[in-house]
Amino acid sequence: MKNLSREPEFRPHRVVVLALDGLLPFELGIPHRIFGRPRDARGRLLYDVVTCSIRPPGPVQTDADFAIHVEHGPETLATADTVIVPASYELGPVFEQGVLTGELAAALAHIRPGTRLASICTGVYVLAAAGLLDGRPATTHWADADRFQRLFPHIRVDPDVLFIDDGDVLTSAGVAAGIDLCLHMVRRDHGTAVANDVARRTVVPPHRDGGQAQYIHRPVPDPQQATTTSARAWALGRLHEPIQLRDMAAQESMSVRTFTRRFREETGVSPGQWLTQQRVERARHLLESTDRSVDQVARDAGFGTAQSMRQHLQSALGVTPTAYRRTFRAENESTAAVEGLAPPLPEQGEHRPLTAG
Repeated sequence: MKNLSREPEFRPHRVVVLALDGLLPFELGIPHRIFGRPRDARGRLLYDVVTCSIRPPGPVQTDADFAIHVEHGPETLATADTVIVPASYELGPVFEQGVLTGELAAALAHIRPGTRLASICTGVYVLAAAGLLDGRPATTHWADADRFQRLFPHIRVDPDVLFIDDGDVLTSAGVAAGIDLCLHMVRRDHGTAVANDVARRTVVPPHRDGGQAQYIHRPVPDPQQATTTSARAWALGRLHEPIQLRDMAAQESMSVRTFTRRFREETGVSPGQWLTQQRVERARHLLESTDRSVDQVARDAGFGTAQSMRQHLQSALGVTPTAYRRTFRAENESTAAVEGLAPPLPEQGEHRPLTAG
């Protein structure tokens, strides 16, 4: 008897980047650089990234001394699974009054219901003016947050974070935070192994939590002053052990108070928050790449008990450890086998530099 079963047709997730006049070339390129890398076990690109304009194909002016030629018009937005709006310095009424131009409104009308939407920096003004953020949390560049809040009082603006994931709508701060946001979406779609491989190839930190502060008063510590780098390296090598704040401070010969202040200045989060972030990342890696039981993963990641790990993963990711493993384990194992990926996170004794820019 003939086997009528067929493998489902493969279709990459389409990301459409909306290029507006006055766009920043660097931020326009972020989605292409991040989403243009991930491949499945057969070497097929997991994302199809295209750029479109709100007008017919043609030139779009940047904020630099050159224009770019965009080959797709606004109807391309109807084909998107995800739409990303990078920053622009020429939003006109959108920026000044919080209202869409007729041309922009007509273009956005092509977007299908259920499409994932994301913005980088001042691209958030477009989503806000379209009414897509009313009553929802959002962020933008810290220097623009107060003005954005005044213009859109119905949006819950958080000026202190790198990005906000509100399910089908995601917003980010400027420049580097756009990279963090795109990596976060890859991680959400395909797991840490795929996202961390993209980060390694792009030579950026694999993970900066969305809640990390976007503006650090002293991002580059005074070279004459002690830093907390050694303490972080020490902690990363023993995440599976109980780690006390006083023990981390002792690695730098600082008082707990001085160490806590210096740590927050350098990383944007408290030592406790940082440890939790690292343990969540370690747990994700172990769930994806090993056969260890949930109880063993909890111990190896430093949570102690499966219940504690479950609570932290639920809080950070919205899923249980078992659900996370079921979602990403098989895909990432096969991808790693084909591409020869190295373990995405540092194991005990290794140190992954963390930046706070």
